[in-house]
Amino acid sequence: MAIPNVKRFRPFCPTCNDSYTLMAVLPKDADVDKYLADAVGRHDHKAFQESKSAHFKVRVGQQKQKKAK
Repeated sequence: MAIPNVKRFRPFCPTCNDSYTLMAVLPKDADVDKYLADAVGRHDHKAFQESKSAHFKVRVGQQKQKKAK
């Protein structure tokens, strides 16, 4: 079940050279550009890189074994 007033943003982090998804509920009078600049400043680069590498991890040694005839 989704929250109807959640906005999804894709800010770009110049340190990581990548964009990431940020979901937030902002008040009507909030400055979106100011909020996104602050969010990029608080972005945890180390955790982002670790989660990205763990997501695309290739497992070695799990290939299907061929049966000998």
